[in-house]
Amino acid sequence: MLIKSDRVKQLLQLFPRQRIAVVGDLMLDRYIYGAVSRISPEAPVPVVHVNREKSMPGGASNVVWNVLALGGQAAQCGLLGRDGAGRELREILVRGGVQTEGLLDLPALHTTVKTRIVAERQQVVRVDWEEPHRLDALTLDAFCRRVAVEVKKSTGVILEDYGKGVLRQEVVDAALAAARTGGLPSGLDPKDFTLRLAGLTLATPNRREAFAAAGVAETPPAPDPLRDAELLRVGGLLQQKWTPRLLIITLGPQGMLLLGADSAPHHIPTRAREVYDVSGAGDTVIATCLLALAAGAEPVEAAELANYAAGVVVGKAGTATCSPVELLAAVEQG
Repeated sequence: MLIKSDRVKQLLQLFPRQRIAVVGDLMLDRYIYGAVSRISPEAPVPVVHVNREKSMPGGASNVVWNVLALGGQAAQCGLLGRDGAGRELREILVRGGVQTEGLLDLPALHTTVKTRIVAERQQVVRVDWEEPHRLDALTLDAFCRRVAVEVKKSTGVILEDYGKGVLRQEVVDAALAAARTGGLPSGLDPKDFTLRLAGLTLATPNRREAFAAAGVAETPPAPDPLRDAELLRVGGLLQQKWTPRLLIITLGPQGMLLLGADSAPHHIPTRAREVYDVSGAGDTVIATCLLALAAGAEPVEAAELANYAAGVVVGKAGTATCSPVELLAAVEQG
């Protein structure tokens, strides 16, 4: 099916009524922009003359940014350090309208920061400050309680995994139990995800993540995803392992493969007119899809909306978002 603009307008009108709780690894994305006119005499590297800087929410925080951009309400659950980066990220979220009662500040934790140096629209280098999060039993229990409270106040929940240690089994169990109790849709954007899941609505791995999670060596993609035997096998394995009602494997330029518990595999071609930067496209996919499901969309409708939204953001530089106006325009042009 191809979703029609009238249906998109109907769903978009319902987005502001949705409150999505996003649980996962928080990061601060810093960008340093400049120009290059010479090579350093100290080493064969470019000298970047800085002309501006900006900071953006990253990791799970980029998912709440996408929810807000689409007109929804967003609540952030995660861990921040009591450091400058943590304070800066919290201030950005609060100014943006994110509900932050689910954040837990820890004095011993260092907030993850990823700094990208960009010269003439080309990323020169990325510098990461990060370390795995270590939680004692009391802190973990307090965070799980906070997650459960925030999910119960929401209309949907997203588990956003960047492999930094927030999504432990106890946290996942607390979030999904609260979602099941309230009959809420739940989504998982995995990285190297090995935890047990119960009652999950949606999972959105990309092709590499899907093969890794299934324990299968990745193979080159076939021209037609519906005839890609290894991809279909991996999808079947993940359906058995995670038992989601809906599995979307994002395929980059090939679009998406949609696998439902009670339906045949469905391929949705990409809607991107021009691919400039794929940073954060997966965050856009799960934010759009979960918002749509919470608003009452059918699974294929939610996936098609997410595909259009991803097509918008990959045409922008850096980690970007999609607005309701842009999403509707993309559907009408498509």
